Amino acid sequence: MAQHKQAHRMTRRQALAAVAAAPWVLAASARGAADRLTVGCIGTGGRGTAVMRGFMNVDGVQVVAVCDVQKDRAEKARRLVDQTQAERADKASGKGCAAAQDFREVLARDDVDAVILAPQDHWHGPMAVRAAAAGKDIYCEKPLGCAYADSQAIRDAVRRYGCVFQTGTQQRSTRNFRHACELAVNGYLGKVHTVEVAAPGPSYQPKYQGPYEPQPVPDGFDWDLFTGPAPAKPYNPGRHAWPDWYLIWDYCDGFVVNWGVHHLDIAHWGCPSIGRTAFDLECKGTFRSEGFTDNLSDWQAEFRFADGLRMSFCDTGHPHEQGCRFAGDQGWVHVNRQGIQAEPKSLLTAAMKPEETHLHVSTDQQADFVQAVRRRGQPVSPVESGHVASALGFLAQVAARVGRKVHWDWQTERFTGDDAANRLLARPMRSPWGL
Repeated sequence: MAQHKQAHRMTRRQALAAVAAAPWVLAASARGAADRLTVGCIGTGGRGTAVMRGFMNVDGVQVVAVCDVQKDRAEKARRLVDQTQAERADKASGKGCAAAQDFREVLARDDVDAVILAPQDHWHGPMAVRAAAAGKDIYCEKPLGCAYADSQAIRDAVRRYGCVFQTGTQQRSTRNFRHACELAVNGYLGKVHTVEVAAPGPSYQPKYQGPYEPQPVPDGFDWDLFTGPAPAKPYNPGRHAWPDWYLIWDYCDGFVVNWGVHHLDIAHWGCPSIGRTAFDLECKGTFRSEGFTDNLSDWQAEFRFADGLRMSFCDTGHPHEQGCRFAGDQGWVHVNRQGIQAEPKSLLTAAMKPEETHLHVSTDQQADFVQAVRRRGQPVSPVESGHVASALGFLAQVAARVGRKVHWDWQTERFTGDDAANRLLARPMRSPWGL
């Protein structure tokens, strides 16, 4: 068995080198469809553990390592993995799952084929770039970082090293979202002229109510690694309380990006020109100033594209209903996690013709990633889609911060003639971390 695994590793390294030169061309036999996929999970909070559970439900997947800066969370995840995999019918391996606090230990393991990245958003860029360089395939929670430069670096690293990358925008694995986008893409609405997007905003007070003075770091919590590339700040539980950290600029761009990415992704899936056509952008919003929180509390953004398309993006109810609405000159469709509506209603039962565009069919985001890894192909939410969906939120955030109309050019990946806005495309990173 050890000899077989070593041969598999060598084949995989050779395969990755070939893919780096010619992405997505490699035959599935380079890994072997029947091979076990060994996974490491980095970030074992609520979302990371949920995604990891999803992977353990996929045939042929074995979690061999877990990692979290909080030792007790890593140990809890390790026990969960060992118990779950011991109960599985295939009893994949007699080896137990390893636990670590430093993600670099997981990336250095030869027995890890792919990694789940689910730490706070400020770590997504540095971790994903290093994972790609280490030859790992990647399932990365959304958004792709804390700034446009993070997402850009992830996209470029995935292209450079030829790894398979799935973004955690799981709405693409739901039929209603796919159907709405196919209606838009295939002209069932006529020419789409307006897209309306709304995502939840943080309509609550921070859960942590103080005190805000520095406090002792709890035993087993590597605060320096939690902070990572973010500015060094004294330990306080309010800086990592969930979901409060969504509201803290050091670690996240806020709901405008972290939740907005889901419905912005659907907008792009249904109107691909959104990710390639230049646009003017204005965004107004209110920034929080309670405790440690300082991100956008509400927002109203207007994107006006060079091809005439208009997209408005706001927090739910100001004014749009949550979800994504495509409107054309012959009808409209609105979709969210609660359901789908359309006018005329016959659109809801429309069947795409064989010659029309059929979007990638997935019913399970984790299983879809595993299939893509085995065939060395594109998953339903590849890095390019994750980049565009994240970028749209990042750029709205920038427009809100500069407080004026900006013009974005996808070709140059810059705001035209606006140095102040362009400086906000990247964030300084604390040494020794970077992209």
